[in-house]
Amino acid sequence: MKKVEIYILSGFLGSGKTTLLQRALQEEQSKGRKVAVIMNELGETSIDSNAVPGETPLKELLNGCVCCTIQGQLETQLHSMLQEYELDAIYLETTGVAHPVEVLDACMSPLFAEQITIKGIITTIDAARWRSRDSLSIQLQRLLHEQVHHADTILINKVDQLSEAEQAAILYEIQSINATAKTFLTQFSKVDLKFLQSGQNKRKGNHEQAHVHDYLHLKTYVHTFTSKIDVDQFEQWLREMPDTIYRIKGYLRFTHSDEVYMFQYSYGMPIYMKELMKLPSTLVFIGENLDHQKLQQELQQLEASSTQ
Repeated sequence: MKKVEIYILSGFLGSGKTTLLQRALQEEQSKGRKVAVIMNELGETSIDSNAVPGETPLKELLNGCVCCTIQGQLETQLHSMLQEYELDAIYLETTGVAHPVEVLDACMSPLFAEQITIKGIITTIDAARWRSRDSLSIQLQRLLHEQVHHADTILINKVDQLSEAEQAAILYEIQSINATAKTFLTQFSKVDLKFLQSGQNKRKGNHEQAHVHDYLHLKTYVHTFTSKIDVDQFEQWLREMPDTIYRIKGYLRFTHSDEVYMFQYSYGMPIYMKELMKLPSTLVFIGENLDHQKLQQELQQLEASSTQ
């Protein structure tokens, strides 16, 4: 089954996300690819929706941020797009204050996680704002740091306002926070689309294209159980799980019950809620340096021992 590519455009207010989106859409159109856009605005009206060509499917999420207050709306809109259109890619432009991990979490619904592939978190940085970030609140400084730390591609934008020495200093700071991301110095968010697509990533000393899951800073893993599992064994497995797994969510069936449970895990806290619908037992994992093979083996062993 062909998967729909998801590109998450991250970055603080005014850093060049919408300009980047316009450039990406123009390139996608020139290649004949079918793309759609989801735009998230904190306010009640969309400011940037006129930047999207009229023929491009567009859904707007207003009056909240997908990483907290309107996560459910993003899931609904993504599901609707996947059902309604035959797409190659969806571009999600986040608000300037969105946290990348939370946005990725909002994208990865167990209902359609196997239909999509996250191709990358692309963070744009306003070079002048980055230099003066000490004037921002501690919370906003932390957010800027997180947007850089979790990015797969970073555009240090508006560099024409800086000297070469200042550009070099910012590049050093950014790479000290995130040494694995592809980083570009840009004006007007100008970068070739192929460099935003993770399949084009070239590792140092390796001229072969890297697989998307080897390349992404934040990784996802989707696992579907074929039978019920033992809740005590599952909870023991959770206690031994590495702290590099940030999120788990999905649906589970346990050997002690005929019910389906919605399961969520974040910040070390598991939550179980009875689910009225009979949904597949699928879990979505989000974390850093996820070992897909190890996770698969452990969960298959858990399922096998639960049926003995």
